[in-house]
Amino acid sequence: MKYVVILGDGMADYPNEALGGKTPLEVAVKPNIDRLCQYGEIGLVKTVPDNLKPGSDVANLSMMGYAPDKYYSGRSPLEALSMGIDLKDTDIAIRCNLVTLSDEPEYSDKRMIDYSAGEISTEEAKQLIECVQEHFGNDKLSFYAGVSYRHCLVLHNAKLGTDFTPPHDISDKYITEYLPKGLYGETMKELMIKSYDLLKDHPVNKKRIAEGKNPANSIWLWGEGTKPALTAFEEKYGLKGSVISAVDLIKGIGKGAKMNVIEVEGATGTYNTNFLGKAQAAIQALKDGYDYVYIHMEAPDECGHQGDVKHKVLSIELIDSVVVKYIVQELDKSGEDYKILIAPDHPTPLKLRTHTRDAIPFILYSSRDAKPSGVNTYNEKTAKESGNYYKDGESLNKKFLKE
Repeated sequence: MKYVVILGDGMADYPNEALGGKTPLEVAVKPNIDRLCQYGEIGLVKTVPDNLKPGSDVANLSMMGYAPDKYYSGRSPLEALSMGIDLKDTDIAIRCNLVTLSDEPEYSDKRMIDYSAGEISTEEAKQLIECVQEHFGNDKLSFYAGVSYRHCLVLHNAKLGTDFTPPHDISDKYITEYLPKGLYGETMKELMIKSYDLLKDHPVNKKRIAEGKNPANSIWLWGEGTKPALTAFEEKYGLKGSVISAVDLIKGIGKGAKMNVIEVEGATGTYNTNFLGKAQAAIQALKDGYDYVYIHMEAPDECGHQGDVKHKVLSIELIDSVVVKYIVQELDKSGEDYKILIAPDHPTPLKLRTHTRDAIPFILYSSRDAKPSGVNTYNEKTAKESGNYYKDGESLNKKFLKE
């Protein structure tokens, strides 16, 4: 038996006026996903415990079968693992975004224009983070460059206790009330203020402005946590697992769980990602002897954060027409029994532009046990109407990973 998870990050949504009162999942043309729904199990699963925030870190841990209440130690440490940072037990890892802020004179009066700085390239971002490290790095602070706008700050010999806000939660909002507070709040805020003065006239940003792009004129710190300790996936489930993603967070979960993390050329985390390359890499991993592949696609979530209705629908359609179609065709040709789990990790409603903790719709399809479900299409409404509900991701995975 082979197992494939096809995860459309933030794919679930609320009814939207721009879509005639329907959700992107209701509007998207997705015949391959719907076919699996027609012969599989559909329902809802709660991926975010009530005591945790609905971040992609918590929700993806849950969808990978790790109870967040037990395993979650913060977002940034997972990304640090992916970046090859050797965290000590006394280190605190903090996510460091490159963002675009408005140009009011006082830092606290600025607005969050763009939490991704126009999805800045990794090459440009590396120059900016190296500049930040050169000016602010010391024996207590270390900045590490990651992918695109996503980077990491490590505080050495530090403690938890600072209150941060994710930048994608405050798009177009004034940042005054969302600046860091608590234990290291003043220190972190001072770093952010100084970074603006350092980066606003950096040659990389001057060039971006000349090209009509958003400048990465500030760092934004958030997502603190300590070194994670995940049970190895093979030890937990008895399966050799692989992870495919464009983002450090998911790669970090994979590395923490001692899974095979596959790099795919052209994987970007947006709707321009190499969807086919991810699907091909997944099939190759299964041919290479892996039992389980987790294919993570960030595109619907990014579109949700940006309020981009058109491309959120397109992202779902591309997942269907490229990834799901190819995966099913290749698995059918192999002649081996397989299971596919299709789901988001959490909703990212277009009208809210941030995550929610609502239970998410899933499809669980087994080639060995395919029979008419009586449900013709996959979306939030049909999943709820099924009456089928799992209390957490670990419960769903126990069903999914059972032959």
